[in-house]
Amino acid sequence: MIHSIEDLQEIVNNKISQEEQYTQEIRVCTGSSCSSLGSDELYKDLQKNLSQTPEHKCKVKGVGCNGLCSAAIMVSHYDKSSSKETIYGRIETTQNEDFVCLASNKTNKLETKKCDMSSAFFTKQKKIVLENVGIIDPNDIEDYIYHGGYFALFRALEDKTPSDIINEVKLSGLRGRGGGGYPTGLKWESVSKVESQQKFIICNGDEGDPGAFMDRAVMESDPHRVLEGMALAGYACGANMGFIYVRAEYPLAVEKLNKAIKQARARGILGQNIASSNFSFDVEVRLGGGAFVCGEATALIASIEGNRGHPRQKPPHLSDRGLWNEPTVLNNVETFANIPTIIKKGGEWFKAIGTATSSGTKVFALTGHIQNTGLVEVPMGITLKELIYEIGGGISGGRKLKAIQTGGPSGGCIPAQLLDTQVDYDSLKDIGSIMGSGGLIVMDESSNMVEVAKFFIDFCKSESCGKCVPCRVGTVELSDLLDKFVKKEAKRSDFELLKQMCEVVSQTSLCGLGQTAPNPVVSTLKYFENEYLQGIKNA
Repeated sequence: MIHSIEDLQEIVNNKISQEEQYTQEIRVCTGSSCSSLGSDELYKDLQKNLSQTPEHKCKVKGVGCNGLCSAAIMVSHYDKSSSKETIYGRIETTQNEDFVCLASNKTNKLETKKCDMSSAFFTKQKKIVLENVGIIDPNDIEDYIYHGGYFALFRALEDKTPSDIINEVKLSGLRGRGGGGYPTGLKWESVSKVESQQKFIICNGDEGDPGAFMDRAVMESDPHRVLEGMALAGYACGANMGFIYVRAEYPLAVEKLNKAIKQARARGILGQNIASSNFSFDVEVRLGGGAFVCGEATALIASIEGNRGHPRQKPPHLSDRGLWNEPTVLNNVETFANIPTIIKKGGEWFKAIGTATSSGTKVFALTGHIQNTGLVEVPMGITLKELIYEIGGGISGGRKLKAIQTGGPSGGCIPAQLLDTQVDYDSLKDIGSIMGSGGLIVMDESSNMVEVAKFFIDFCKSESCGKCVPCRVGTVELSDLLDKFVKKEAKRSDFELLKQMCEVVSQTSLCGLGQTAPNPVVSTLKYFENEYLQGIKNA
């Protein structure tokens, strides 16, 4: 059991002693992308082959997603004497012998598989949320502690009051990374001020945007980081119970989270009187059925309560009446994953990264017509051009960029001429899009923007819970109208009707799903109007 910072430090010291027997590490990505190509098999083969030859002094470790999913399977070699890491991509499951040779200082047959570590993909990222990803073993709580994990929680319980934690988060300027961008510190403060015997912390892991997998990667790769962030939130707000709501389509994330919770309970990091304090906190996982609307806070809570995932009107806000009508904090995975570092390094340190109104970093899932598909974490304020052409490696297939879609189905399509726009909450909103949770889809010149708008409306139509008429009927009407433009059978009057329908659905829908569903249509009407006019019959 861990009762104090000294106990944590003892684990670190023991780990240092254990690690001294190794001079090198081979880290095999066992995240979903690499696992789907057989990295688990490669990992087991390497463990077997290298463990039989202890003279190699090589540790084989399964780690989370390194981010460059387009180069899966990824394996890295870490030389402890030089602290140099070399990452290899597009590895075949049959190449275990090549890594045995590498560990034996024999002929390196992997030279052609080396990733360019001097490329912008690696050098221009700023990692806070993903700082442990690709380095630690997500199955091993001691590896998390060895890399500084849970020290922020224990120091907070030892030296800081709940108000200190809230003030530090407020000072950091951290805004919710789930899409809304509401200041996290203010949200926590609201709940902390409510008098109640029971409060809850909910982590939203119901990542539903097409092409988005940021939170999945964090839960799979660094689950203890999420638990530590939630525990700090519980201490700050006076909550003793937390839930992580994860879609059942993320089985690996669910497995890692449950294992991490079990380990934390066994060590006394979750449960009664954590760190010999009066603070008690526990966490359970709840599985979602995959409904997009359950990413909305009130619908998510209804689902946890065992009801159909329908949203309700606000107010009352969650700070007054949340889960089972008790005060509740709800943030997403990435938001909680920022907290341990903020408490460890201070709000001022975090605020110095990014822009005046959007501090810190943001994790994005780069997908679509882009060279380097995968996960990246960049400082707020970076331009879209840097993100797409430097870190992302540019457009695939030698074509030209046409548009970038941010914010998922609730976001907008940004034309290529606005590439110099900064990536932050306010700049993206000014040009008709939103930050969203971090999905970023790149589209080349072959894309038809009316078809793109229809894809997102059809997604919202199929995911509408049907509770309110504007969303239930409006998305169907929008889909039918867009179909006319796609088939070039629209009338001139349909063009004006489309604009009016977008406004009605946006202004009168009950929840965020319906209110933002027209956004892709509105933004494509604004920047790609000509493609709609080409869909008018006999125009």
